[in-house]
Amino acid sequence: MTSTTAPTPKSPPSTMRRVITIAVIVIAALVAGFFLFANLYADFLWYDQLGFDSVLLTQWGARGLMFVIGFVAMAVPLWLSIHLAHRLRPVYAQLSSQLDRYQEVIEPLRRLATWGIPIFFGFFAGFSAATNWETAALWLNGGAIGEVDPEFGLDLGFYMFTLPFFQGVLAFASAVVLIGLVLTLVVSYLYGSVRIGQGELRISKAARFQIAITAAVYILLQAVSLWLDRYGKLIEPGDRITGPGYVGTNAEIPGLTILSIAAVLVAALFLVTAFIGRWRLPLVGTGLLLVTAIVVNLAYPAIINTLQVQPNQFAYESEYYQRNVDGTRTAYDIDDIEVESYSASTDTEAGQLRDDVATTASLRLMDPAVISPTVRQLQQHFPYYSFEQTLNVDRYEIDGETQDTVVAVRELNQENLESQTWQNTAMVYTHGYGLVAAKGNERTTDGWPVFLESGIPTSGIFSEMDYEPRIYFGENSPEYSVVGQPEGAEPLELDYARGEDGASETRTTFTGDGGPSVGSFLNQLVYSLKFQSEQIFLSQYVNEESQILYDRSPVERVQKAAPYLTIDSDPYPTVVDGKVKWVVDGYTTSATYPYSTPVGLGDAISDSNVPQPQVRLDEINYIRNSVKATVDAYDGSVTLYAWDDEDPVLKAWQNVYPSTIEPISEMSGELMSHVRYPTDLFKVQREMLGVYHVDNANSFYQRDNVWNSPDDPQNTNVKQPPYYLTMQMPNQDEPSYSLYTTFIPPGEGEDSRNVLLGYLSADADAGSADGEVRDDYGTLRLLQISSDTTVAGPGQVQNTFDSDPSIADERNILQLGDSELELGNLLTVPVGGGFLYVQPVYVQSTAGTSYPLLQRVFVSFGDQLAFTDTLAEGLDEIFGGDSGTETGDSEVAENPDEAEDVPTPDTPDTPDTPDTPDDSEGTGDEDAGDEGTEDGADTGGTDAGSAEWQQALADAQDAIAERNDALASGDQVAIAEANERLGEAVQTLIDLEGDAP
Repeated sequence: MTSTTAPTPKSPPSTMRRVITIAVIVIAALVAGFFLFANLYADFLWYDQLGFDSVLLTQWGARGLMFVIGFVAMAVPLWLSIHLAHRLRPVYAQLSSQLDRYQEVIEPLRRLATWGIPIFFGFFAGFSAATNWETAALWLNGGAIGEVDPEFGLDLGFYMFTLPFFQGVLAFASAVVLIGLVLTLVVSYLYGSVRIGQGELRISKAARFQIAITAAVYILLQAVSLWLDRYGKLIEPGDRITGPGYVGTNAEIPGLTILSIAAVLVAALFLVTAFIGRWRLPLVGTGLLLVTAIVVNLAYPAIINTLQVQPNQFAYESEYYQRNVDGTRTAYDIDDIEVESYSASTDTEAGQLRDDVATTASLRLMDPAVISPTVRQLQQHFPYYSFEQTLNVDRYEIDGETQDTVVAVRELNQENLESQTWQNTAMVYTHGYGLVAAKGNERTTDGWPVFLESGIPTSGIFSEMDYEPRIYFGENSPEYSVVGQPEGAEPLELDYARGEDGASETRTTFTGDGGPSVGSFLNQLVYSLKFQSEQIFLSQYVNEESQILYDRSPVERVQKAAPYLTIDSDPYPTVVDGKVKWVVDGYTTSATYPYSTPVGLGDAISDSNVPQPQVRLDEINYIRNSVKATVDAYDGSVTLYAWDDEDPVLKAWQNVYPSTIEPISEMSGELMSHVRYPTDLFKVQREMLGVYHVDNANSFYQRDNVWNSPDDPQNTNVKQPPYYLTMQMPNQDEPSYSLYTTFIPPGEGEDSRNVLLGYLSADADAGSADGEVRDDYGTLRLLQISSDTTVAGPGQVQNTFDSDPSIADERNILQLGDSELELGNLLTVPVGGGFLYVQPVYVQSTAGTSYPLLQRVFVSFGDQLAFTDTLAEGLDEIFGGDSGTETGDSEVAENPDEAEDVPTPDTPDTPDTPDTPDDSEGTGDEDAGDEGTEDGADTGGTDAGSAEWQQALADAQDAIAERNDALASGDQVAIAEANERLGEAVQTLIDLEGDAP
């Protein structure tokens, strides 16, 4: 006899364990919920402070509504499909043993699946709908444009606003019905409504109704989709054009009409089957529908194309080519271009440029893509400042004359801080300082830029206007800064490392309204989480007046304030009404403009100044510069102006986001004077004009006059960028600030011909009247070069400069010693009845501190070349000894030892970074520095025999000796540096002499 021990009963689950589990889940949910809340709340605070909270609330509301609609539209039909299929199952159906086993497994999970599957798909559908809310918003708010398409006679607003929405709705509905049909079949099979066996298919009456009606709805949706595809043909790219040609309008569109009607008939057959139970009819109908689709969509169009169109292509297609030409030129706003045939002269004679004084006097010698190291050397002053690699160009009125300038913002660069404490990076080093401006057409005798505004503290034309030089918002601002102090508190923020009355530095406190408050417990906690920085919450220097500045890039701020815009890649700073403001151009775009050829935005805007975007930008076939925006560099405030208030896309978005855009009448005249024609729009237009400079179908068909934008002469892997210049086109009444580009024939390698075929300029001067745009602004003027004369293109001219023997010797001299050449932008200007090429040539050292100095100018006209010290000399050499015109460097040429009255460049030497408060102090260290001596220190005496006098005299003698050595070796950079040191020493001697009793 055996005995077994009775099993020990399981103890009931511990109450404490349940409590702990529930508590952990609740705490985790609360933490996750708070993180979500903190993120959303921080976004709201940012938008609310900027004054664009309505933008964020509109997005939240629209996304939330679309999520609910998408969720319900997917989940409810799927739940009904599953529920009905189960509810209408046969009660006493005889199932196979395998189905019985399936049911045993599924039945315990049936209720969960009935609700879980719809909810699962509903979430995906909701998120998908939420991401497409803008399509629905444009449908609701877009109106008629007032122009109709040439095929169906429908308003173009239907294609730009309505068609994309309907196509999206149909795609969504088709997905819902198709998933519902699949789920119905699965449930019906599992529960015996659909049985397969012994070579036959049996479907219960209830299942037949559900399946047939669902299939009919799906086929009806496809019928409507096929009907809309007829309109979609007008925006569909073809072999040569976008939009239907002869085959499309006479075969493909009618074929889609036939298919749509046939689909309706097939759907009717499914409905008949629901009642009579004969599946053969709809199945045969579906098969015939597929055969019809092959015939009318593939076979018939191919036959028409082969037998009719290809043998007589132009005769059949000319009407449709013209539609494409007209549609594309209108969509890219190049339909009103002023075209002039230009017989370019290549001969030269004395006085030939007498009528082009305004153009030659403004020719830019300071290349903004080259002189950044020079500006940095002269104007950076401290290592925690920086300038952009490519500077910007602008123009200012000085003494009644317009002066083209090269401008740069002195921004903060925290990477070069010696002390990277949190308080230094977040509360002390918070902003850049000053806008530096130099004349674009002048230089000093040593090749330095001629500065109009420079230094720390700032001095020059802007400082005379008492402008705000502090740059809290720029292209390279820190991730975030905490600013603001109670009234009377000691300032924490370093303004610049130079002070008054012997102080080593100047500090400031931000007084604007530039960011959300972090004065409250909640806000400090929220932003500590957002930036993962507990110091925001713990620091005693964060007070009730503190603000946090972040998202500080002008492009980012405008993009968030107007998310529907495509932002120009080249925002630029300017001084307006006593403030530094970033001017940002915004575009409205579309990809559904009928008969307009699309372009890849990223490919169109990339050149030697703008690299190919890492993220692929959308293809578009419509663009307008509809918005001009400004961002205040001090407080970050964003203002949007409706620049093109006739743009239908902008009108639709203004209905979506009301009261966020100011009318153009609110723009001040001073701001208007700095608005310019945007570069990215111009690049897109030049891309399209390569083909669509022709306005008739015959020229378009022959493709015998296609143009390309030239490669950069110094980098043949990228395009040459367009350039801003003040100039007067041959068909223009007076000079204006303009943007230009050139065109050459297509081809690569041995097949390429780098000769000029066209020259395009855009009038970029908007005028200076309050709220009024100058009439000629935006006018595109195209010179079509007559084929009678061959004019060298930029690449050919650059090759001539590189290989000409007479110039090669002089280039070699410039590169003696430790020097090398850097070539500036090769400018092309229509003057003297032909085209003048001008290229500044810089020399820089290859050892030690290296920065380019303008030393020579290369000039070319026709087959004449000159390589001279100044542009004035080069023009005179080419045009018979006297060009008859003036240049910006004329006075330098006449008197090379005395530059024109210009501000003396500050010393390029940069003092050490001043010490800054540590986390415990919040005030400067006592050894904060001796930077205050940079402007001029106490000499300790003025006697000519004093140590200071003797040192300055010795410095002058050393500089003279170094200059003589540099002259002997031909080292241009060393010559310039010695001259600079000599000038400083002489100035010191003069100051000491003036102080002597």
